[in-house]
This record gives sequence, C-alpha cells and structure tokens, in this order.
Amino acid sequence: MDYISTRDASRTPAKFTDILLGGLAPDGGLYLPAEYPQLDDATLTSWRALLAEPEGYAKLAAEVLKLFIDDIPEADIEAIAARAYTTEKFADEDIVPVTPLEEDLYIGHLSEGPTAAFKDMAMQLLGELFEYELSRRGETINILGATSGDTGSAAEYAMRGRDGIRVFMLTPAGRMTPFQQAQMFGLDDPNIFNIALEGVFDDCQDVVKAVSADADFKRENRIGAVNSINWARLMAQVVYYISSWIHVTENNEQKVSFSVPTGNFGDICAGHIARSMGLPIDRLIVATNENDVLDEFFRTGHYRVRSSAETHETSSPSMDISRASNFERFIFDLLGRDGARISDLFGTQVKQGGFSLDAEDAFADAAEKYGFLSATSSHKDRVETIGQCWRDLGVLMDPHTADGVKAAREWAEQVDSPIVCLETALPVKFADTIREALGSEPEVPERFREIMNADRHVADLPNDAEKVKQFILDAIAETPEVSN
Repeated sequence: MDYISTRDASRTPAKFTDILLGGLAPDGGLYLPAEYPQLDDATLTSWRALLAEPEGYAKLAAEVLKLFIDDIPEADIEAIAARAYTTEKFADEDIVPVTPLEEDLYIGHLSEGPTAAFKDMAMQLLGELFEYELSRRGETINILGATSGDTGSAAEYAMRGRDGIRVFMLTPAGRMTPFQQAQMFGLDDPNIFNIALEGVFDDCQDVVKAVSADADFKRENRIGAVNSINWARLMAQVVYYISSWIHVTENNEQKVSFSVPTGNFGDICAGHIARSMGLPIDRLIVATNENDVLDEFFRTGHYRVRSSAETHETSSPSMDISRASNFERFIFDLLGRDGARISDLFGTQVKQGGFSLDAEDAFADAAEKYGFLSATSSHKDRVETIGQCWRDLGVLMDPHTADGVKAAREWAEQVDSPIVCLETALPVKFADTIREALGSEPEVPERFREIMNADRHVADLPNDAEKVKQFILDAIAETPEVSN
C-alpha cells in the first residue's frame, strides 16, 4: 500500500510508517492511499462473524489495518490493535455499542474511552503505533497538535508516559469547557505540555501548520502530528463505520446512512473512505453548528473560509472551526485526484478566502456519487433536541451529538436507510448546556469524579509560531530524559 499527497501532481509514493510519524506531506498536502482497497462480499461476511467473537472490535480493527499497512508484520498489527481496544480502556465490551434512539435512527457510542470522546477511538491506536515504530527505529518524536475540545485530552491520555514521545498541544484560550480544560490541564506528566494560545481553534491549527512547514525545524526537532491531518487517525476511524454498519444490518445488501457532527471534516472523511472502499453506506450527512462553512459548500458549492473574528463561539465548541483541514482529502477525490489543482485551491485560494465549484459538473457528484448531504444547527436546536430526547426517550446526549440528531431528523424522510448518528462525547463534558436543557446537572461517571480538583498545568502564549517554536525548544532542553 502506497500513499500520495493531495498536492503532489507526480504522485510520489510513500509508505505507511513514514507518513505515520510525519503528519503533513512536505508540500503541505495530506496523505491518502494511492488507491482505496476494495471490500467484497466474502470479506464483509467474515468481518460480521469476527465482530461477534470475544474482543471482536480489536480483531476487526486488525483486519482493517492490514488493508492499509504492508510495512508492519501482520502479527504485530494484531498485537497493536489488541492493546489499543481493551475493556481496561473502554467502558463497554463492544467498544462501540450501537443503540436505537427512535425508528430508523441509532446512536453509535464513540465515547466509551478514557476521555469520554470519540477521539479516543483513533488516539488509543495512534499511541500504540507511535510507540511501536519509534522503538523499532530507536527514535523519538515531538508531537505538535491543536484542539478545539477533545483531540487534546485524547492525545495526551494516549501518549502520556510513553517512551520517546513528547506532546505539545495548542488550545484556544478560554474556548473549551471547564471539564475539557480540567482533563487536559490537570495532567502533570513530564512528556505532556499544554499551551493556551490567543485566538480560536483555526489560529491554533495555523500555528501547527506554520511550524510543520518549517522543514528544517521539523526535521531537527522531529515534529509529528496526531491531529486528523495524520492519515492513521482516519484509518482507525474507518473501523467504527464498519462495526456500526454490522450492528445495524442483517445482511451485506443492506445500506446504512451516517449523520456526523463535524467541524474539521475528519470524522466524516473516514466515512467517505469507508464508502469508497465499498462499505454499503447510503448517505453521509454533514452536521454543522453556526460555523456552517461545510454546510454552505454542500448546499451551494462555495467553500468560503471565515476569519477568527467571524468564527462563532458556540455551545458545541469542538465544531467551532471555519477552515476544515480534512476537506482537502475529499475535494482531492471529487476533482479526480488532481494534485496540481488541489495545490492551487488549498495552497493558494483558501488563503485568499476560499473557492467555488458550483459551476463545475463535479460539484453534483458530492451528493450523487459520494452521497453527501448537510444540515446546520443552532444553540436553540441543540437545547431543544437534548431536552426532548431526555424527556421523551430517556437518552441524554452532548450538544454535538444533538447537532447530529437534528441533522438526521431533518433528512430522515428523504433517506431510504437507517441512520446512525455518531456520538461525539459524553454529556458531562458540557454541563452548562445540559443544565440549560434539563434544569439539572449531567451525571459524572465514577472515573471522572475528581477531575475538576486537579491542579492546572498550562502555558499561555501569543498567536505566534516563532514563540511556539521557542517553547518547544526550551521544553526539549529541559526534558532530555524523554528518549528511546
């Protein structure tokens, strides 16, 4: 299996273990498989049986990973998946249980992991892959990432205490919920560094890209990525689309749609990849909040990025994003994998405010060929959905998942298949919105009882890539013991 950059017209091939540690391609593009592996009926049938076995999710994950990785021995892939997806780390033996909400609408529970967010599904695997490959090479890595809510804590919990790894995580100062801040800033591990940056998530993401674009700094300091720009994140997420489809269907002819709360287009991009592989997915519903840049594209063909000042601070903060990094991967497929065109669109035109595909025949393919639909949701919608689902159905959900349910219901009559709404996080992470919707506090799971009482460990920095670089250099100098 070879990988290519979305911006490389010559399609220079790379191997999985090389792109695993690097994140962004040298040309600023994102990696994708040169060709998507294709699923057949026999494979789907065998996976259906595999998921029913003890530790079925880990076994399924290993089989999916083998399709994308040919430079790690298969026995090692099986061991890596077995360590990543255990009931010691995840609160349900199914790892990703699927439960009905109402007729033909289901919830795919992605928040059973150690930080109660869907990001755990990929991060636990990344932690194992990183440590494995670094040990094999005798190298170290300094992970630089940005988070609008849950990526940071999931990455830090997956990487804390691992040999050869430091984590530097940028957060938008004051933009995360108190619980999310406590999860991250409460960690006091010598290889974990939290940075609160002035601005919004897009500013944090821009700094990560600016640091990664400094080839000399990146090489000399072994900078890697765990944000969804890292292909391995999406590869891991493909697995739960497959497992959720199996849980909902009885045979391989049945199709399922997915409604996915998204800001950075990573979670739903994994669905696009699963569908491109031949998984029987009908529709992929993009659920956005007031930051509706993606909904606007799928309705109009205009991809219009917003400035920091135009990015709304909402009650579903993990979606407060106006420049969706992973969207480049889908547009690469939509435009026939034209690397030169993608380099122009995302390397030049996005910096100038965006681009439009409304006049191109390919734009119609977004819905007709690739199955995309979209909807947007407001704070009022979230509060009403949370309250109604709790009162009438006895199901409590977080604000992002409520956005997904609202979008699913909006399209339900026009979609000819069951819809699985992918959960984003547990409600406890968003107590203020839950209190507004219900008039009471969400229950705090036992494993999180003391989290709000921990001391905070975070550095405040300006929105300046050079300042972030210096912080990284100082931290490396002060923690030389973090090595392989």
